[in-house]
Amino acid sequence: MNARPQVTIVGGGLAGCEAAWQLAERQIPVTLYEMKPERFSPAHSNPDLAELVCSNSLRADRPTNAAGLLKEEMRILGSLIMTAADKTKVAAGNALAVDRQAFARKITEKIENHPLITTIRREITTIPDNEIVIIAGGPLTSDKLAAALTPLVGERLHFYDATAPIVSADSIDYEIVFRANRYEEAGPDGDYLNCPLTETQYLELIKTIAAGDQVAGRDFEDIKVFEGCMPIEAMVGRGPLTLAFGPLKPKGLIDPNTGREAYATVQLRSENKARTMYNLVGFQTRLTFPWQEKVIRLIPGLEKAEILRFGTMHRNTFIDAPRVLNRFFQHHTESRIFFAGQISGVEGYPESTASGLIVGLQVAALIKQQKLFVFPETTALGALTGHISNTHNRHFQPMNINFGLFPPLEGKKRRKRERLEAKAERARRDLQNWLKSKSARAIGLP
Repeated sequence: MNARPQVTIVGGGLAGCEAAWQLAERQIPVTLYEMKPERFSPAHSNPDLAELVCSNSLRADRPTNAAGLLKEEMRILGSLIMTAADKTKVAAGNALAVDRQAFARKITEKIENHPLITTIRREITTIPDNEIVIIAGGPLTSDKLAAALTPLVGERLHFYDATAPIVSADSIDYEIVFRANRYEEAGPDGDYLNCPLTETQYLELIKTIAAGDQVAGRDFEDIKVFEGCMPIEAMVGRGPLTLAFGPLKPKGLIDPNTGREAYATVQLRSENKARTMYNLVGFQTRLTFPWQEKVIRLIPGLEKAEILRFGTMHRNTFIDAPRVLNRFFQHHTESRIFFAGQISGVEGYPESTASGLIVGLQVAALIKQQKLFVFPETTALGALTGHISNTHNRHFQPMNINFGLFPPLEGKKRRKRERLEAKAERARRDLQNWLKSKSARAIGLP
């Protein structure tokens, strides 16, 4: 590899702009391709870079919230996107919301005026053969680029999200919920948590699901529903006992509190090796978030559960990151190719920005002939990296940053607020210690 290889970034969204900025600020020339205004996706209309589509909010800005902590870490590392957001913010309580047009215009000016960034407004339909390429596509990556990526990622390029809600392990009522695999006795080593329902509880649950408000699909979303990922409300529509003989079947699950099978059982599957988060098996849905909460509160043992992610079904092009990328957001076999943005398997504006920041710094390390690095797993940046490289998760889906992705705390059990504060303080301490490391100094971090 020569001393100054060319770096090409495909996609001028949050991730692509952040990656370009991090590289250019380290004196590494970048060519950034953006298909607007030559071609717009169905959801975009502003020719500027870094256009926010569905919301002007970058979510919570308090450091005791995982999204707020992630933004705090990005500010420390000199994020272009965070600087622009802080300068164009509008009143939004404890959240960070921005003036969308001013935000996109400020980032566009910074990128287009940087002497080491060449911006080309043209759609890319093949993988550039440059030495290093960053694919920074969003959820609506163009069909032609997606087709070009297929040989690189095989059948692991997904075009629709079908996700079920996820709850925090700490908030589950274990006086009701029991651990067991089907046909095996309850015990400490069961892979699933099980929420038993009586017939009355089951029928109330079905009634609530059937009455629920649903999120309307956008005009360009022709979501194909497969039997393996059918929305729970669609299953209920087939008949009141569909769930009882489907994902909620109790067969083989003996409730230790009663010594017998329940009428129906909601199963929870662990999302990570540390078992800090659990997925509601079979509950992929298009119900609105408030209605999903009503449904979850009716499940025995989840009445007070902390919901880390709601279920969704929408168009979202992304790769099966743990089986395509390594922990550096780098392709397993094509080491010159990196992924960032929602196509890499992250979810949300702050997370997409963070992936671009991480990849920009990784590529800088590669070009400077330094070892690629990982942030401490206790930081928000490290937790996000851990999610996209979590091979324990056989059913990978994009996810917003949340404290369930962080390693559990050691020592005494704490109340929720104390637990969040302790995790945030641990993250700050560990990030500051890491910034003193050789890896951090080699790529010019503060």
